[in-house]
Amino acid sequence: MRKLLLLTTVILVGLVFIARLFYLQVYGGYDYNIFEDTAIKPEYTYPKRGYVYDRNGKLLVANQPSYDVMVIPREVEPLDSLELIEFCNLLKITKEDYDKKLERAKNYSPRLPSPFVPQLSKSDYAVLQEKMRKYTGFYIQKRSLRSYQTTIGANVLGDIGEVNRSIIEKQPYYKLGDLIGKQGVEKTYEETLRGIKGIKFIQKDRFNKNIGPYKEGKFDTLPKPGKDITITIDSQLQAYGELLMTNKRGGIVAIEPSSGEILAMVSGPSYNPNLLVGRDRSKNFNKLYRDSIAKPLFDRGLQAMYPPGSPFKTLNALIALQEGVVSTEDRFSCNMGYRYGNRKMGCHAHKSPVNMNIGIYESCNAYFANVYRRIMDKYDSPAEGMDNWSKHIKSFGLGDYLNNDLSVGQPGKVPTAATYDRGYGKNRWYTTFTISNAIGQGEVLATPIQLANMAAAIGNRGYYYTPHIIKNIEGDTIPLKFTTPKYTTIDKKHFEPVVQGMHDVYNKGTAKNLKVNGIDICGKTGTAENFAIIDSVKTQLTDHSIFVAFAPKDNPKIAIAVFIENGYFGSRFAGRMASLMIEYYLRGEITRKDMESFVLRYSLEHEYRKPYSGEPFGINRQTTLEAISEEEYENLLNLKAEIPKS
Repeated sequence: MRKLLLLTTVILVGLVFIARLFYLQVYGGYDYNIFEDTAIKPEYTYPKRGYVYDRNGKLLVANQPSYDVMVIPREVEPLDSLELIEFCNLLKITKEDYDKKLERAKNYSPRLPSPFVPQLSKSDYAVLQEKMRKYTGFYIQKRSLRSYQTTIGANVLGDIGEVNRSIIEKQPYYKLGDLIGKQGVEKTYEETLRGIKGIKFIQKDRFNKNIGPYKEGKFDTLPKPGKDITITIDSQLQAYGELLMTNKRGGIVAIEPSSGEILAMVSGPSYNPNLLVGRDRSKNFNKLYRDSIAKPLFDRGLQAMYPPGSPFKTLNALIALQEGVVSTEDRFSCNMGYRYGNRKMGCHAHKSPVNMNIGIYESCNAYFANVYRRIMDKYDSPAEGMDNWSKHIKSFGLGDYLNNDLSVGQPGKVPTAATYDRGYGKNRWYTTFTISNAIGQGEVLATPIQLANMAAAIGNRGYYYTPHIIKNIEGDTIPLKFTTPKYTTIDKKHFEPVVQGMHDVYNKGTAKNLKVNGIDICGKTGTAENFAIIDSVKTQLTDHSIFVAFAPKDNPKIAIAVFIENGYFGSRFAGRMASLMIEYYLRGEITRKDMESFVLRYSLEHEYRKPYSGEPFGINRQTTLEAISEEEYENLLNLKAEIPKS
C-alpha cells in the first residue's frame, strides 16, 4: 500500500511539473525573438534601390557604392592614445566626435550594430579596410547611395537621408542608419524603390567570436531589389523651364491634358540634387534650409498659394453660362473700371461696351464684376449664391490637394458662405463684400499646379485627370485614380466661347505679342497684387506675373501655368515663358528668339532685394528691368545648348 502511495505521489508530482512546464512554455512563456538573443548577431544586406527614368527613358537616378563604418558598442575594446589618433584620422573625425558617436551608439543599443561613420568614399574605404582588424567592435558595411545623372529636377526627384527615432518607432522595418526617401518621388515611392533588406544571422561563441551561420542559415533571407520607376517628367522640358527661371522666383507646372501626366514641375530658385548625396548632405541641407529669403527647398509649384488673378476670370465666365445669367453677347460698359458704392475696381483702357469674348481677351475687370454679381444675385441670399459659386469652382480642382502622388502640396483656398460669416457675421455681408473674387483676388488662393490643372480642364472642355508624377512601375500598374476622368459642373457646350476668348488673347488681346507662328495657343494673362509685412507695416510690392495656357486649341498636348513673383503684368515674364515652354515641348526648338533673349537677359533679383534693402518700388509697382552681364547671358545660352536631346 505504501509503495502504491509513493508511486502515485511521484507520478502526480511529475504530472504537476510537466503541466507547469507546458504552461510556461506554451501559455505563460514569451515568443522567442532571435533579435534579442545575445549569442546571435544580425547582419543586414541592403538591396539595390530602384532606378528612376523620365518619360522618354532617360536615366535620371541610379546608385553608387557607399561604405558605412558600423559599431557594436559592447564589443569595442579600449584604444590607446596612438591607436585612437590613428583611427580618428582614418575616419576624418576628432576625438570628441569619436566619443559622441560611441555614446550615441550605446544609447541606441549596446549589443546591436549602428552606424558610426556613414557614407565613406571609395578612397577612404580603400585605406581603412586594411586596418579594420585592429579595431575590435567596428566593421564596414556596404550599401548604395543615390547617383543623380542630372543636375535638374531636385524638387521632383527629392533625396534620401538617414531615418530618425520617430520614423523607427512608427516603421519598425527601419533601423538606425537606414536611409529613407525624404522628398520628391524618393519619398512618395519609397516602398517601391527601396526593396526589402536581406539578413544573415551569425552564431557567436562564449568568447563573442563568430562561429558561422546560425542554424546553417535557416532563417537568413536574400535582399529583394527595389523596382525601377518611370516618371512623367520630360527632362528636356524640365531643364529648359529651370533655365528660363534663372534669376527669378516662382513656379511652372506643365500637364498633358489627355492623361494628367506632369510634364514639368519647375520651382525657382532650385539646386543641384547631387548636393544632398554623401557625407556633405547634412551640411548642404542645412545651408539650403536656412536660406529663409530665397527658400530653395520650398516647392513653389506645389506649395506656394497665390491669388490666381485674371486667369480665374475664365471660370467665372463658365459659371455664368452654366447658371444662365449671361449670354455670350450680353454687353457691359467699362469706363476704366467698375464702381460699386463709393468704391471703384480699376481697369485698363480698351473698347467698350464689352461682351464675353472681348472681356476675356482684353481681361476687362468691369465685365467680370458684372458677371460675378449676376451669378451671386441669382439666388435668394448672398450666402446661397456664394456656396453655389464655390461648388462650381471646386469642381475644377481648386481648394483641394487634388489627391495626387506628390510629396508636398497645399490646398489653396476657395471661400464659402461660412468664410464670410466668420469675417462679417451671419447675414451681415453682401455680394459687393466679395467682389474681388470676380477677378481672382479677394479670398481666392491657388497653387501653380491647380492653375495648370484648371487650364487642362478647360482645354478638355470639362474634365481632367488627377495630375500625377508616376508613369510606370516595373511589374506593376499605376493606381486607377490617375486614369479615371473627373468632370466639372459645367456642361461641355459652354466651353467653346471661353476657349475662343482664350485663343483671341493671342490673336488680338493681352498676349498678341507672344504668338508663336504655326501653333494655336489659348491663354490668359494675369497680374496679381503682392503684399508683404515690412517693419510691421503691410506694404504693397511689385505685382506678380501670371499666365495659363494650353495648346493646340483642339486636342491639346500641353497645359501650363507660370507664376513669376514680382514679375509685373502677365505678358511680361510669365506669358513669354509659357509660350517658350509650349513651343519647346511641341517642336523641340525655339523660333521666338526675341522672347527667349528677353527672359534670359533680364533678372528679377534686384526686385527681391527691395524689401530688405529699402530701395523704392517702381511707378505703379512696375518691375524695373535689370539686365545681366553679357558673360552671364552667354553662359545661359551654353547651358541651353547642353540640354540633352531625346
